[in-house]
Amino acid sequence: MRPSSLAFRLFASAAAWTLVVIPAAAILLSSLYRQAVERNFDARLNVYLTSLVASTTEGGVTSPKEPASLGEPIFTIPFSGWYWQIKALDGATRPVFVSDSLLDQQLNLPSQSGISPDQSLTRRGYAPGPDNQNLRIVEREIRPGGPQSKSYSYAVAGDAGEIGRDLAEFTTMLIAALALLGLGLVMATFFQVRFGLSPLRAIRQDLAAIRSGEAEKLEGELPDEIRPLQQELNALIQSNREIVDRARMHVGNLAHALKTPLSVMRNEAQAHQGPLSDKVIEQAEIMRTQITHHLDRARVAARSSLIGDTTEVESVLQALKRTLDRIYDERGIELEVEASPGLKFQGEKQDFEEMVGNLLDNACKWARTSVRVSTEQASGKPRFTVIVDDDGPGLTEEEREKVVKRGQRLDESKPGSGLGLSIVADLAHLYKGRFALEPSPEGGLRARLELPAA
Repeated sequence: MRPSSLAFRLFASAAAWTLVVIPAAAILLSSLYRQAVERNFDARLNVYLTSLVASTTEGGVTSPKEPASLGEPIFTIPFSGWYWQIKALDGATRPVFVSDSLLDQQLNLPSQSGISPDQSLTRRGYAPGPDNQNLRIVEREIRPGGPQSKSYSYAVAGDAGEIGRDLAEFTTMLIAALALLGLGLVMATFFQVRFGLSPLRAIRQDLAAIRSGEAEKLEGELPDEIRPLQQELNALIQSNREIVDRARMHVGNLAHALKTPLSVMRNEAQAHQGPLSDKVIEQAEIMRTQITHHLDRARVAARSSLIGDTTEVESVLQALKRTLDRIYDERGIELEVEASPGLKFQGEKQDFEEMVGNLLDNACKWARTSVRVSTEQASGKPRFTVIVDDDGPGLTEEEREKVVKRGQRLDESKPGSGLGLSIVADLAHLYKGRFALEPSPEGGLRARLELPAA
């Protein structure tokens, strides 16, 4: 897909949206999962905290008594990452009771970090613990003897590494899953674009078939959104054919309307001898030549816009070779043809014969012993070039510019009207091609004729 294509734009926009949405979804899901893990972890800590409060305040005491075991051996292992602590809130520097796992250390409480309590006077947060541990702490303010009694801070801490490990494992699986999903979406988008735009590719192939003469109109069933385009293109092709047919008819009518009076004038002038009749015959012949020339241009201009005409290049060149071999047999001119097999000219056979025939005839007139015609096909472009080389005397740069002008002849001893090369130039221009003369490696003149290929 090229960057300027519609398929690339659709694919790139969908892929860009996928690359934006999936990372955003990953961040959102990771955040939601972290909150869920923290809630579960806090619920576990809250169970331990509730057990701690119950075991130290039973019996209606006004101050905490030494708690019994919470039923978890992990609270007895030194620096295990799981701790509990009871501390008076009257400014005491040392806790009243601590778990065996805490030894002589104490916890950095959320209340000391400025974390506000919730409606149940519970604070939650992270804090560094002994042995460079990261702890998740749940702290609650308790008054064992009632609202008027002394306040104590009950805190239970757990190793927050468990949260990190669960989150890391989930994130790894999430990234892998979303990466696979993103790849699948990008591939699905690619095939969706290719499938969705396949009718347009079918139209392009059908148009190419029409231009090559293999079809006359767009065929096949197309989606509802594209069917009006198919109908309009078929109507345009038909309209183009009708315009060309009308142009041909008018050209023929004009040729008949003008040539007949000219023939009458010429015949009448020939019947009367004298300077006036000679002048009339001369000017009538000039007018006939001009009318033929310009009507041919109009005819080709109409035909060159017609879709579907193609000509086999090699067969035309071989036919011209056979004709010119007979014409110039007495002079012993050797005519060599090298044409690419399967090469086709996008235009009518008559016009191609006229262009190449003029070039070959001109080369044979001036060649000493040989004329060579070959073809070159442009890479990546629907163009090809016909090259005609002869070993004649050649032309200077000024002569090459002069000889392509209408009616210009450099040597009156050679037969012709002086229109041959100018007709080639005009026909090449009408087919949006190029015609040029240059020195030939054979020593004479080289003619280069570039034309559209089918």
